[in-house]
Amino acid sequence: MLKKEINKTICDELVFKRIYDKYSKNLCDFLYYKYGAQFNPKDKAQDAFIKLWDNCKKISYSKAKSFLFTTANNMMLNEVKHQKVVLKHQQLNHKHYTNESPEFILEKEQFLERYNHVLSNLKEEYRVAFLLNKVEGKKHSEIAEILGVTSKVIEYRIYSAFKILKTELEGFKIK
Repeated sequence: MLKKEINKTICDELVFKRIYDKYSKNLCDFLYYKYGAQFNPKDKAQDAFIKLWDNCKKISYSKAKSFLFTTANNMMLNEVKHQKVVLKHQQLNHKHYTNESPEFILEKEQFLERYNHVLSNLKEEYRVAFLLNKVEGKKHSEIAEILGVTSKVIEYRIYSAFKILKTELEGFKIK
């Protein structure tokens, strides 16, 4: 008989408010610490409370905390899974056609081959400094720290690599 009364009271607005006041901050903190801010822990906590309200007749007062935390955690796991699918979808190459002429594509491939050949023939220190700067976007000071040399040395290596590439490759330009 006591359980039936408790089941009825969770649907009571005052009892629900007490549950909300008691667990909402802890639930938000739990989600934030476990998943970070990127998946909107406050929103997921609110959604868990909405589900609790929707199921208030089925859930006893003693199971409310467990229901909230389990529901919110499952929502976050679903969101993480969804984000992985979105990321995987974004990484797929969806373009199955091109407006480029076959001649342009061939020239581009030939240029890339020449570029890779010239790049592979550069002195290792030039090539490493150049690629760290132009491909990975690292600053001269970061590269200098990684390689254990001064920024001026890195600047010289990048400039030298660029000069060689420009000499060896017709039309070579970099921003």
